[in-house]
Amino acid sequence: MRKSPLISRRTALSGAAALPFAATAAGTARASAPLSGFSVAPYQRVKLGQFDVTTILAGTRTVENPHSIFGQNVDDETFAEASAAANLPTDAAQFFFTPTVVNTGAELILFDTGLNGAATTAALEAAGYAAGMIDVVVLTHMHGDHIGGLSTDGTVTFPNARYVTGSTEFDAWSQTGDEGFNTKVKPLAEQMEMLKDGGSVASGITAMAAFGHTPGHMAYMIESDGKQLVLGADFANHYVWSLAHPDWEVQFDMDKATAAATRRRMLDMLSADKIPFVGYHMPWPAFGYVETDGSGYSYMPHTYQLLL
Repeated sequence: MRKSPLISRRTALSGAAALPFAATAAGTARASAPLSGFSVAPYQRVKLGQFDVTTILAGTRTVENPHSIFGQNVDDETFAEASAAANLPTDAAQFFFTPTVVNTGAELILFDTGLNGAATTAALEAAGYAAGMIDVVVLTHMHGDHIGGLSTDGTVTFPNARYVTGSTEFDAWSQTGDEGFNTKVKPLAEQMEMLKDGGSVASGITAMAAFGHTPGHMAYMIESDGKQLVLGADFANHYVWSLAHPDWEVQFDMDKATAAATRRRMLDMLSADKIPFVGYHMPWPAFGYVETDGSGYSYMPHTYQLLL
């Protein structure tokens, strides 16, 4: 048997490096994968005691000039300094729209419905749920990105669901003549259960008044087997420009002073009690924690805490 020639490490490396060029010359190179831009998975599921809690990404979009929305009561320099400290650009921001599904084992409960039914049902299906499986739809408030998915051209998206919202919120919007409310919510009024602060959606799910963003904006405490999680909805609309600076005014807050007071109250509770929360517009997948940071607060994204 003829012995193979000895190959030095240098020869082997140089030969390996030459292979792609040789393959190209021989016409056998594979084409590069096409560039597709950024992409994220459309759902994230965690356990909370005996409950499954699933956030679904019902949409995301880039918005220019975020200072026109956040920090309306601070100057450009202050906004730029806070943004730079968080490595955030000031010319654009990425918005996320994140309904949440809680499976209690007895009911499948959807909190908010996104901008439109198609996007929300697509994200639900990616998570293994169909629109017809939803038993309860809870509306935290009546802004279009929360009620838009209730129906399409008069056809309800969740045909087997009962509906729940805050009575203060429903009554306030009933007086506005708002087209979205009149088109999406008002036709479901007869099926709508009205809650006040402390009201129960289901066992382990309790309404919490978080007024200011809208007149009757609600958050919800989720509890199972001694574990807690707050569905914060829009009490804070950005993890830096709202949560970290709760006194900064936000364009979408209808009562800015009350919204700021609500933010501080909610953030104090979340940080003191170490309760995780879901924020509708927090960075995807929207699970996180709050820590005190001087006179303000900081957002700590969930990593694996809720997977254990």
